[in-house]
Amino acid sequence: MQRPAPANLPPLSPAAREHSDATAAHLRAAIASNGGWLPFDHWMAEALYAPGLGYYAAGNVKLADADDGGKTPAGDFVTAPQLTPLFARTLARQAAEVLRQTGTHDVLEFGAGTGALAEGVLHELYALGLADTRYWILEVSADLRARQAERLAPFGDRVQWLDALPNTFSGCVLANEVLDAMPVSLFAWSEAGQVQERGVTVDANGGFTWEDRPAPAALATAVAARMPALPGYVSEINLQGEAWIAAMGSWLERGAALLVDYGFPRSEYYHPQRAGGTLMCHLRHHAHGDPFTAPGLQDITAHVDFTAMAEAALEAGMQVLGYTSQARFLMNAGLMDLLAGLDPSDAQAYAQAVAPVQKLLSEAEMGELFKVLAIGRGMTAPLSGFSRGDRLGKL
Repeated sequence: MQRPAPANLPPLSPAAREHSDATAAHLRAAIASNGGWLPFDHWMAEALYAPGLGYYAAGNVKLADADDGGKTPAGDFVTAPQLTPLFARTLARQAAEVLRQTGTHDVLEFGAGTGALAEGVLHELYALGLADTRYWILEVSADLRARQAERLAPFGDRVQWLDALPNTFSGCVLANEVLDAMPVSLFAWSEAGQVQERGVTVDANGGFTWEDRPAPAALATAVAARMPALPGYVSEINLQGEAWIAAMGSWLERGAALLVDYGFPRSEYYHPQRAGGTLMCHLRHHAHGDPFTAPGLQDITAHVDFTAMAEAALEAGMQVLGYTSQARFLMNAGLMDLLAGLDPSDAQAYAQAVAPVQKLLSEAEMGELFKVLAIGRGMTAPLSGFSRGDRLGKL
């Protein structure tokens, strides 16, 4: 029996409910096999990635399409590439700088969603004279991989999929909303000033509930190094994301990675007023904070501590090339030039093209919440996306 869902969430179909019940049963079994308590990062990993059941591993429709304005009832959220192809075209201009500066021909995208970003980037790179570009995708979702293959079929064998991290890579790496979907550890500061790890147990009715236990030494040390003890404070730490960045240092020989996600520098992430953390869930275009609702059917995310990611890059021997807001990055990288190239004579079409751009740039929407962090190796010239408004000093 699952506890009541947060208010105002859409009803689930019988098939969706059956799938969620199966996922919940799998999660209860995982908890039981771990002695009745499962650290949240393990629970989140199973809820998102358990084969055939997890949100990203099952055949659910997860992303809204751009052609209906992001209102697909079966979708759960809309990303920037779905909003407008101008996002991908602008990102491609920055990728082109990386490829030309390093003399490479390869782009590697992590978590390519519906393939909209890859499609837009490839078209723009071709228009910029980089028709020899090879595009690689690492995608954990078989469902999304199939959608990508269908969408990107016109590019033929210039697009290839990887099943594991490359041993070596030179070129441009793209990761749009990847770090936020990595399982995070939850922690809470006790009244005695000790770090507790938040885990999941099963209550008497078969539902999921929280239980805090003393944090392992490594987690407690990592948390204490990032913030002062604030009794009652709950937040997250993305050690898997940091490990992913560290691993990149072993296989990225030359080039740059552009990491686009929502988050903050550490001073804002662990601000005393953000005492409840940043965990967020998305179900049928409804955002809420309960990860135990409809497991297997909803996305579970946490904002990114960009300071931690930059530190992980430096420790792995990479460069931190720039950090700024999405709005500033897109304007620096050429979005306004692309807008200027649109034909304003068709007022309706022009307005439809401009509206999603405003969402990408608005401080009240995606423009300020989303940030872009560039890391790399062997880069010798500044990247234009960070030419104005670089915030490296705030990390």
